[in-house]
Amino acid sequence: MTEKIRILRRPDGAEIAYGLTRGDAPRPLLALAHGIGSNMTRWSEFLAQTRLARDWDLMRVDLRGHGRSLRRGRIGMEIWCDDLAAILDAERYEHAVVGGHCLGANFAVHFAHRHPRRTLGLVLVEPMPPEAQSGPLRRLRALAPLLRLAAYGISVLNALGLHRRVLPSLDLEALDTASRRNTQAISRLYASPLFDLRFMPSAAYLQDLLELWGPLPPLDAIGAPALALASTGARFTEPAAVAEALRALPRLTLEHIEALHWIPTERPQRMREAIERWCERLLK
Repeated sequence: MTEKIRILRRPDGAEIAYGLTRGDAPRPLLALAHGIGSNMTRWSEFLAQTRLARDWDLMRVDLRGHGRSLRRGRIGMEIWCDDLAAILDAERYEHAVVGGHCLGANFAVHFAHRHPRRTLGLVLVEPMPPEAQSGPLRRLRALAPLLRLAAYGISVLNALGLHRRVLPSLDLEALDTASRRNTQAISRLYASPLFDLRFMPSAAYLQDLLELWGPLPPLDAIGAPALALASTGARFTEPAAVAEALRALPRLTLEHIEALHWIPTERPQRMREAIERWCERLLK
């Protein structure tokens, strides 16, 4: 089966890009979202190697404001959730296992809260509960009001036509491969806002940060089963605090993976196998 890249045009004119690998007969769907400053290529390696492709339909999405879903206006959890629901409608899926990495994991939780009947399960790779955030991510949160003003001001300038005309594309599969040959590059590149800003609108990046700092919905109200893969590193979150926050999920399976923060880059096989095992058990 070959993945098809599709575009959904939303009523406000936004174009949402997603890749879909679909079987001929109805099958369960795993829909995956990327993290902050990222795009759907975050999941290229996973899709190329996972055995789930034998029995599952697989989707990866460029959240509005990222990758091929380029948008310079307002973005955020509510809008992203509505976009994914519209994609599921367009492709005639009643529900999906919704997953994501980092910001994408937080997004998946919001989707489950807003669309419980459409959420078959959750795959949360390095979820970022705001109360568990640490290090520079926590320190920067004090600047949230200023960043909100900056995002608004940049969006106004963008609406007047003042913005970069061309943004280079970011292939995270290729970057992951190169970074594994030099582990120091992982922290240097993947934690660099200046690097991220080369590939996406500045206002979108600032709004990513603001959404990452925002509260999660009540986890104890989410009935869908959830797999959470948490890193042991404390670069951006405190592992014990992450575990404590996630315990509120009534149907949680929690696994810790030794990594700084970027599990898909640092431990792709371990991540893939954990997701495969959990998804396969889900259908039994």
